[in-house]
Amino acid sequence: MLSISNTVELADWEIDISQIRAQGAGGQNVNKVASAVHLRFDITHSSLPPFYKERLMAFSDQRISKEGIIVIKAQSFRTLELNKEDALARLKALIQSAVKEQKARRPTKPTKGSQRRRVDKKTQKGKTKALRGKVSS
Repeated sequence: MLSISNTVELADWEIDISQIRAQGAGGQNVNKVASAVHLRFDITHSSLPPFYKERLMAFSDQRISKEGIIVIKAQSFRTLELNKEDALARLKALIQSAVKEQKARRPTKPTKGSQRRRVDKKTQKGKTKALRGKVSS
């Protein structure tokens, strides 16, 4: 069971974890041992609440396909167990970030005083640069 929040949990049958060989350097052992993990999670056929499903399907992330399947590949660690834990933690973080309510952004304007100070600094900088010209003799 993967606990997403206090009320939402995912059963083990919903998450498909398969072993694969890790990519990249690692010597001879990397060619023999399948220690990387390929995690697949189908959003549409899961037991998540409808609100979670809608938010996940609307969430723009390259790990989520158009069909609603999340694919996570974990190969950071040398052991299968650590890679499984990493993949499950990344799935949990992805679901939580999709459901998290974003704070509404309100446009702001700079104050009159800050605008005036900015323009004064620009004119002062221009006067300083004007003094750097050639000295007439």
